[in-house]
Amino acid sequence: MKTEVCSRLSAEQIEHFNREGYLIYDQPIFPEAEFQALKEHFEQKLAALPADVRPEGMDVPHFVDPKLFHWLLSDHVLDLVEPILGPDIALWSSHFICKPKGDGKIVPWHEDSAYWGNRLTPMKVVTVWLAIDPATTENGCMRVIPRTHHNGYSEYADVPDPKKYVFGTEIKPHQMDKSKAVDIVLKPNHASLHESKLMHSSTANTSNIRRCGYTMRYISTQSKHHNPEGHHQIYLARGRDHAGNTFGDPTKVYEDLRRYREKHVKHGH
Repeated sequence: MKTEVCSRLSAEQIEHFNREGYLIYDQPIFPEAEFQALKEHFEQKLAALPADVRPEGMDVPHFVDPKLFHWLLSDHVLDLVEPILGPDIALWSSHFICKPKGDGKIVPWHEDSAYWGNRLTPMKVVTVWLAIDPATTENGCMRVIPRTHHNGYSEYADVPDPKKYVFGTEIKPHQMDKSKAVDIVLKPNHASLHESKLMHSSTANTSNIRRCGYTMRYISTQSKHHNPEGHHQIYLARGRDHAGNTFGDPTKVYEDLRRYREKHVKHGH
């Protein structure tokens, strides 16, 4: 029986994540050749997008692109989340969120948990936000409000101009203190980790540099995935299940799920 914890995090980093709700991991996530292969794979996907599809909304690409599991199920990533989630891990979701230079959209202040509602109990998701491009204050890096991960279900209101935002609602202003926000500045192949109930956002990209990240999201298999509509799929990444979950096949293409989500599910986090 496995007893050793596979960890790329120090005790201080784990404590910081648990206390603040996020962590900046300022070291390479993948060996350089593997990272470059992922970036090239993304560039091919981006080039294939129809002209009328925004690049911010490349949600759950792994449903129809099994090649992505090479990175999503890699020990290089799983060893980052195991010290937080434990040894039994499932892939919850992934998303390329690419803000083009000049007109990259705003991601409004939100908690991921508010969009996922009662689909997961308990609600604890760790997101690894991998920088494909440099993420800076100028090109719209993610911003977080530390220590706001103890609620996760704030009240939301419509954004003032939906055309400028990735999605249409935002946490009501009186429920957050934006003066405490921290910019998550990252080099390519570095990452941040954040908890699903943490308040976060990102500004528009009006710079002349693209900003792309790949969000890789994981849960403990102690959590139960509730999927009554059948439009989502999770995958066993490491260890074994404890909650009676049903897992997808990482070698299979789920085209029906992709079509459903394009029509019915909000994109972008």
